Amino acid sequence: MRLTKFSDYALRVLLYAASIEDGRLVTIGETASVYGISQGHLKKVVMNLIHAGFLQGTRGRTGGFRLARPANEIRLGEVLRATETDFALVECFQQGNACCITRPCRLPPILAKAVSSFMNTLDEFTIADVMMAPEQFGLEEEQQA
Repeated sequence: MRLTKFSDYALRVLLYAASIEDGRLVTIGETASVYGISQGHLKKVVMNLIHAGFLQGTRGRTGGFRLARPANEIRLGEVLRATETDFALVECFQQGNACCITRPCRLPPILAKAVSSFMNTLDEFTIADVMMAPEQFGLEEEQQA
């Protein structure tokens, strides 16, 4: 199983926003610079996270975003459910399944259990559990330069 870049970026955005302790707004440009990611990609991710209720956004010249809830209330599994569009590991999990052995096959329930275990594990952890200090993003070095 592999997560999409969209989910990867969503987790990174939340980690960075969580590291800003003074409650100031973070910009897409700032976040893109920290991670070396396109602002266009991050804009889509941030909009999705705002819509899903993980971020609070403010428009305008002095706008940006911050966590909408405390980091200890944002579960990793919840984030992935909001950002991943496809947990269908094999064809028989998809609409329009054309696999000729779907009925007798014993693999689907095992794979479904694996996906469920994966998500249940992620549900045990929050953004607070994986938070990093601002200096771990390399910001201290940039600010001194």
